[in-house]
Amino acid sequence: MKVLFATCASLPEGDGDDAALIDALADVGVHAAWAEWGTPLDADLVVLRSTWDYPERLPEFLAWCDAQPRLVNPASVVRWNTDKAYLVDLARAGVPIVPTALATPGFTDWPDGEFVVKPAVGAGSRGVLRVAAGDHGTAARHLASLDGPALVQPYQSRVDSLGETAVVFLGGQYSHAFAKGAMLTPDAEYDESGLYVLERLSGATPTPAQRRVAEDVLDAASALLSVPRHELLYARVDLVPDATGSPVLMELELVEPSLGFRQNDPTAPLRFASAVRTALSR
Repeated sequence: MKVLFATCASLPEGDGDDAALIDALADVGVHAAWAEWGTPLDADLVVLRSTWDYPERLPEFLAWCDAQPRLVNPASVVRWNTDKAYLVDLARAGVPIVPTALATPGFTDWPDGEFVVKPAVGAGSRGVLRVAAGDHGTAARHLASLDGPALVQPYQSRVDSLGETAVVFLGGQYSHAFAKGAMLTPDAEYDESGLYVLERLSGATPTPAQRRVAEDVLDAASALLSVPRHELLYARVDLVPDATGSPVLMELELVEPSLGFRQNDPTAPLRFASAVRTALSR
């Protein structure tokens, strides 16, 4: 059995987080290798991993996904999840999210206090701007500079001290979690490829409240997409505390998220390998 991890030209073997997966898959009889997306890939399964240049090539990327006969996560999931307007869908389904407005140039309904303007299609925090309270001119100029719609969200100030918690599911089952430090800070730096902001990561144990919200997010997404949870090879639910300390959804990552293997125990890659074997058997 052959599996290809799809990546981009700037990261021919990913960002290092997936390094342990090659051996974990070999241990269960699966040969895995890296390949650049954009051309037909000959494999029993193509796994989207570090395809982080897709925002600048979205139509091409979606067409390429549609053309892959064995892609995980499925192309229909990719199409929905690459546009962060999915947050509005999840809110309508009852999921607690960071308050989100969809904006195009001319938008005027800015939040009180600090807020964030981010592209509706984006990866690695590129194009995301943290705006001071009342600085509507800067926000309007940034919105106009973006190539397409954007999200406008109140900045969740507790992130500065508590960070985000990323809850990871493999094959629809909870696997592990990790913590991410605040990213929209003055000292934020990009990696040498320029594709993503360097993150301060550490292992984490989610609270019962975080586990409940993460499970609800995955259930809601599965229902909206008509895709059973177990058919999602991976999902990363990024939670932040709101003003009351309750966990709310910042993003649901179903396309190409880092999964925090380097921040967790050695059994996490083994669970990934088992989930890939299950996907291969379908």
